[in-house]
Amino acid sequence: MPTGANSKKKYTYVWVSAIILIFGIFAVYEITKRLKEGTVVENDRMNMGFQQKQVGFILNNGKKRKVPSFSFLNQDSIVVTDKDYLGKVYVVEFFFTTCPTICPVMTKNLVSLQNTFKNDKDFGVASFTINPRYDTPSVLKSYAKKYDIVDADWHLLTGDKDKIYSLAQEGFYIVANETEDAPGGFEHSGMFALVDKNGYIRSRQDEHGNPLIYYRGTVTEKQGVNVEGEPQQITILKEDIKKLLAE
Repeated sequence: MPTGANSKKKYTYVWVSAIILIFGIFAVYEITKRLKEGTVVENDRMNMGFQQKQVGFILNNGKKRKVPSFSFLNQDSIVVTDKDYLGKVYVVEFFFTTCPTICPVMTKNLVSLQNTFKNDKDFGVASFTINPRYDTPSVLKSYAKKYDIVDADWHLLTGDKDKIYSLAQEGFYIVANETEDAPGGFEHSGMFALVDKNGYIRSRQDEHGNPLIYYRGTVTEKQGVNVEGEPQQITILKEDIKKLLAE
């Protein structure tokens, strides 16, 4: 028969267990509720084990994938090459100014990055148009003004279409095609690539240690999750940019 002290101890354990169970049920309920409402932000997902915070290299046949050489005109009709980005952490996108679907959202996300790192001279953006026939430097200049693109290291680049498509498809493995059936006449990815100061493509790893490779550029931080249930990745992109800037 238990003594008074043992009995008290036993009841204490019961109450502690009950409290832990109640808090556990409440936590699961809150997470489920926020997932359904689309209010779980990327930091929540990382804490839930969906993401790890290491920014690794992308490997091809055991070699670190590097940005190929390129040379194009920017919105000021100045020649910009991959060498101009050495020493900078930068984000790469492929877009076109008349895009009726994802490009405006992508640009707004990049403007958010621009504003976050506006005081960091080692941050930049490279936006390659996939419709260079229309997107001349003057058109790109107007586009930059429309979206308040002011960072001196954000270059909107145009030039030979074949070279741009080769850079997208063979350099970054990002979709870029002229397709009549696609909205606006062009098919392209809504993903961003992240490049370090030495020109290597970098990426956060998932919970299995596999690189994400790209960051979703079509969902804003404010949205949190899009209608397909895909979470925004601008928050983790900002975090990873900070890490690479500190290297």
